[in-house]
Amino acid sequence: MADITEKTGNGELVTNRDQLVVVDNIESLIKVVRGQQVMLDKDLAALYGVETRVLNQTVKRNIERFPDDFRFKLSREECLRSQIVISNGRGGNRYSTYAFTEQGVAMLSSVLRSQTAIEVNIQIMRAFVSMRHFMVNNASVFSRLETMEYHQLEMQQHLQESDKRIDEVFRRLDEGNAKPKQGVFYNGQIYDAYTFVADLIKSAKKRIILIDNYVDETVLTLLDKRENGVSATIYTQQISRQFQLDIDRHNAQYAPIDVETFRLSHDRFLCIDDDVYHIGASIKDLGKKWFGFSKMEILTPDELVERINRE
Repeated sequence: MADITEKTGNGELVTNRDQLVVVDNIESLIKVVRGQQVMLDKDLAALYGVETRVLNQTVKRNIERFPDDFRFKLSREECLRSQIVISNGRGGNRYSTYAFTEQGVAMLSSVLRSQTAIEVNIQIMRAFVSMRHFMVNNASVFSRLETMEYHQLEMQQHLQESDKRIDEVFRRLDEGNAKPKQGVFYNGQIYDAYTFVADLIKSAKKRIILIDNYVDETVLTLLDKRENGVSATIYTQQISRQFQLDIDRHNAQYAPIDVETFRLSHDRFLCIDDDVYHIGASIKDLGKKWFGFSKMEILTPDELVERINRE
């Protein structure tokens, strides 16, 4: 059924309908904000059959009839507390939400001058009276509910702050566990160098590739520290009979390590997943002499393997 909205010469809004529609459950639209019963502009606009924006514009043109105890703007906290959705207008501007007290709703009938507005206002006034009686009879219940709601909001804020602190703790832990990009180990730092490489191996999630011309059974043992399902491949310049025997016996009992011959590399490289580390000493000799390491940003493991396969 179509609504016709007209403006009078003094800016008042007049709405007409073909026939009156009786509105049920108006009581459900009445909220308690700042200790008093109110109705929101969007709910009133729906009852009167006009847009919320148009309703508020009409009120602004007659603002002298709506003092603060008749109509007031809700804060963001009050909107959240009343579970009111804060809508966005064009360009991201937020529409303010206004609440009308019982007196403010009564004044609307003088602004929205139509038979429909009069009839709807009568229903709203009756709903206010009904709700007032209901609240008086259940004042203690509402007081307890308000206290519970307040504590719930405090708890939610506390949980949000706790979540932020926990996230910050984990962020700092992650920073603390971040693998160093470069460094130097000096003569005698055997255990420090060993644990550094061992931690790199333990951190692998997919694959480990080692290019090192001097490997022995200790390297196989070190690579066994990797997680289950992580592949391991060694490229070395030669495989002696003894080392081949070590490989065979190792692979018969533990997760296999693939060992290939590659004679064109002078330096050592350790690939952990998608990272490539340049290592200045053979893995089996870590800490016996000075050596440096650095994480390479210009090379990926895939590129490294591709070049090996081309040679």
